[in-house]
Amino acid sequence: MSRKLIESCRESALRNEKISEQDALELITLPREHIMDLIAAADAVRRKHKGNRISLCSIVNARSGRCGEDCAFCPQSVFSKSESPEYALMGADEIVSAAEKAIGDGAHKFGIVTSGKGPEKNNGDFEKIIASIRSMKQNVGIHRCASLGVIDSEQAVALKEAGLDEFHHNLETARSFYPKICSTRDYDENVATIAAAKSAGLRVCCGGILGMGETPVQRIELASELRELGVDSIPLNFLNPVEGTKLEKSERLKPLEVLQIIAVFRLFLPDRDIKVAGGREVNLRDLQSWMFFAGANSTMVGNYLTTTGRNAEDDVRMVEDLGLEVVGRG
Repeated sequence: MSRKLIESCRESALRNEKISEQDALELITLPREHIMDLIAAADAVRRKHKGNRISLCSIVNARSGRCGEDCAFCPQSVFSKSESPEYALMGADEIVSAAEKAIGDGAHKFGIVTSGKGPEKNNGDFEKIIASIRSMKQNVGIHRCASLGVIDSEQAVALKEAGLDEFHHNLETARSFYPKICSTRDYDENVATIAAAKSAGLRVCCGGILGMGETPVQRIELASELRELGVDSIPLNFLNPVEGTKLEKSERLKPLEVLQIIAVFRLFLPDRDIKVAGGREVNLRDLQSWMFFAGANSTMVGNYLTTTGRNAEDDVRMVEDLGLEVVGRG
């Protein structure tokens, strides 16, 4: 029965037809003996819709710490007891230099990330970000992204006009689980930000963090919300518990559970970009390369916001050793 379900969902996903939430829930709770069949199905769907091209992206932590949000996973929160770097917004020259380094690391997408709920109206930071995006557009040949927190329609239009290609804003988790993760921002503010970015003509990168205590049902709930919102790219982060945060004692997910989640998201969102991002090193360990066979067609290289990633050269080699192609390389 399980094999028939996998085959049925694979065929639907190959045709870019929606599979049901109930089928997705059954897939994400399949016993481990079916994991190889599930991965094979997800790999077929990835190859059908995305070919063998793997997109690498990189970010810069352009403003760090002192965030007034109380997200349970984040060491940059003022409610956290973590030792996290704190500094004001970087200048355009620093951001452009980081973008140039990203290209050298093999990335073809680069994101400016800032701490805080969103750009403040009166401190000049938003104007500085606009200037940095314009400078990148003039001086660096890279796909330009930004993750600035909650924005409104006017700000989204300004970002688009400055040369931004893609806006990133995670839902973080399912709506039903969100109150346990964050109480200082309403879930609908996240949804409104995504709508504003889409309305301005920006690509939207939106996903969440898995392994924060959510149930399998809530994992599918998140996937369903992302499908309904029509986002372009889905970053799947896997909790890497940081000392001093509310989730510091959480257990990391097992590698096969991570692969199962990736595979189900690929089958549920067959033609979207599935990006494996934060926490892949510590959760997947020796099975990192399997994330592509499980359906991912993108990953992050270099460091994250407050944690260290792998050497970018190792990641590029990992992709090429699998016979896959790094977008923009060669």
